[in-house]
Amino acid sequence: MRTAIITITAAGDAVARIVQQETQGQSIDRADVGRLWSDFDAFVFIGAMGICVRTIAPYVADKHSDPAVVCIDSTGRHVVSVLSGHVGGANDLSRHLAAALGVEPIITTQSDNQNLWALDMLAQRYGWNEPYGNMQKAIFAFVDRQPTALLLDIRDEGTDYLERTLPSHVTLVHNIKDITPDSFKLAIIVSPKSYDTIKDVPTIHYVPRVLTLGLGLARQAGPVDEVRRNIVNDLRTNRYDLSAIRDIATVDIKADEPVIKQLQQEGYHVHFFTADELCTIEVPTPSNIVACHIGTPSVCEAAAILATDNGQLLLPKEKGTNYTIALAIDRRHLRGTSPKSTLCCDIAAPHIEIVGAGPGDPDLISVRGRRFLEQADLILYAGSLVPRELTECHKPGAVVRSSASMALEEQCALMKEFYDQGKLIVRLHTGDPCIFGAIQEQMAFFDEHQMSYHITPGISSFLAAAAELRSQFTIPERTQTIILTRGEGRTPMPDKEKLHLLARSQSTMCIFLSAAIVDDVQRELLQEYPEDTPVAACYHLTWADQRIYRGQLKDLARIVHDNNLTLTTMLVVGESIDNRHGLSELYNRNFTHLFRKGTT
Repeated sequence: MRTAIITITAAGDAVARIVQQETQGQSIDRADVGRLWSDFDAFVFIGAMGICVRTIAPYVADKHSDPAVVCIDSTGRHVVSVLSGHVGGANDLSRHLAAALGVEPIITTQSDNQNLWALDMLAQRYGWNEPYGNMQKAIFAFVDRQPTALLLDIRDEGTDYLERTLPSHVTLVHNIKDITPDSFKLAIIVSPKSYDTIKDVPTIHYVPRVLTLGLGLARQAGPVDEVRRNIVNDLRTNRYDLSAIRDIATVDIKADEPVIKQLQQEGYHVHFFTADELCTIEVPTPSNIVACHIGTPSVCEAAAILATDNGQLLLPKEKGTNYTIALAIDRRHLRGTSPKSTLCCDIAAPHIEIVGAGPGDPDLISVRGRRFLEQADLILYAGSLVPRELTECHKPGAVVRSSASMALEEQCALMKEFYDQGKLIVRLHTGDPCIFGAIQEQMAFFDEHQMSYHITPGISSFLAAAAELRSQFTIPERTQTIILTRGEGRTPMPDKEKLHLLARSQSTMCIFLSAAIVDDVQRELLQEYPEDTPVAACYHLTWADQRIYRGQLKDLARIVHDNNLTLTTMLVVGESIDNRHGLSELYNRNFTHLFRKGTT
């Protein structure tokens, strides 16, 4: 935010310096507030509230256009949100500055104080279109905690937030027919579909941009305005709104068509696919005529599906005079079918999320990973590597299975069984799945069966090793590289990645899955590292039975053998272990990125 700072008296100078550091704001005179009222996003007054109010009073117009105004007393004890609370950002700025000063913010906005949703900020926060409906009337009913119906047709960050923070007076409904004036005094809808007005129930309808429009065009289709108008009418006939369209997809030979150029000028991103790419997609309404002229039996349907990462077709091909359209949605935006989604009718919304469990401590899984575990219908976890405690947050009725005794084919079959039922599956892997995570074969299976999946990253055990060793693995002028690798056991290493070759760099090396072959590991490392190089053998990092043994490289094998360490041991090698002598440039007083020259 472009922030102006007004210090009323010299007594507030110390507070002003903190505000300037936190906001990178600009000090201005009180007399210039009116002249600069439109030049700043926020004004922070440091002094008496009365002076602040009298200064801004002539310029206050509307909360949707006024800048945020915050007032802090000269001692820094009170940070008051004065104007444009959550809409203009004054509430958030007050919280920010109060935290910097170590005090409580003073916020009088009712929805904030009751931890209720700021209905007039949801669209901006989550990238939805501005809602239809009487916002002021809706806010009054909502903060008054009148019975409210919430209808969600899609899944995204915003709808996940609404479900997770559902107030006690809000009921999640799954059908527009369930919203009656006998049961509800307010309806909140998040949907790319349009609905008829709900009789006698005030309604706020947010339209998320989650749909992709597949577009086929005749050569030089026009007039452009007429084609565009007809497309809009076709969408409305099918109860969709143009404002729900996120992007457009078509065949590459149509890139110079006037209709495409017009849509690009309007801000729509257009995906272009070759005929060969479109041919790979099975569609419900292929055309031999299109195949003869363009080289693919489908343009609009195939392009829409491709642009949504093999998403779900919502609207099959609709023919216009000189165009065809289809609508698709990325499967990650689909909601489940129990109860069925009003958006997709009988279409299931299954999904597989591959989640990195972290190194073992249940507190070290990501917030996103924990949320998936809480929502999953099936949790399939790597039982030999992931503590079961991580799965204890599952919802009632969820199936929780260890994959430790299951072959890959059994794991895939189980996940597909739940997937075909429209369920959410979490495949829980240790650490971060991209590092020796054994997910490649599973993803190949998902791709083969066109299953929706995504990866939530996790904290790798090498990061936990650095934390538990209280070591910085990159030391200026010593080592600036971390090598993540493993010793050569039953699985051969590529010739260029033999341990003794990697060891030539003298980097910090974190060696996975190699405790059982530690003698071979030590022998290869000693070809390049000095024998007194620091090492650490880290067993069950962050688990309740964690053990860490330090020593020198010449003793690494003995350390592992004497302590009966198993495969769940990370071996760390390098002079970065426990190194406190490589002074980082970040703390050099002459390093001007963080400190001005000549200052302390």
